[in-house]
Amino acid sequence: MRIIHFLVICSLVVAAAYVYRIKMESTVQTERVVRLRADIREERNQIAALRAEWSTLTSPRRLQGLAERHLTLRPIDASQFDQLKNLPPRPPSFTKPGDPDPLGTMIDTIAGDNAAPDTTGSVPKQGMPR
Repeated sequence: MRIIHFLVICSLVVAAAYVYRIKMESTVQTERVVRLRADIREERNQIAALRAEWSTLTSPRRLQGLAERHLTLRPIDASQFDQLKNLPPRPPSFTKPGDPDPLGTMIDTIAGDNAAPDTTGSVPKQGMPR
């Protein structure tokens, strides 16, 4: 009978120690969650401050003032535009009208070396079972 009492007392002590360990781990995790929430709140506040600063820096009124102060811009004059007949001639074409595109041919050649042109890897080739 005394051995049974001793085993019951030992099991109660082990169970109490286990419950205490679980309680301490949950307390540590709770503190970690509280710290993370505080960090998230701080980061959101910093993001809000940066967005406010960005909207201030990019406001049209401020940019207009900076442009007037630092750039020597003038309004466009009608005399600055030219007529289409004064455009330079079109550069000569080095390919004949019926010839295939040379760059496209080179790309097709390079792509043909790397993979079979009929398959993509996701769609089986026609006539082949899945």
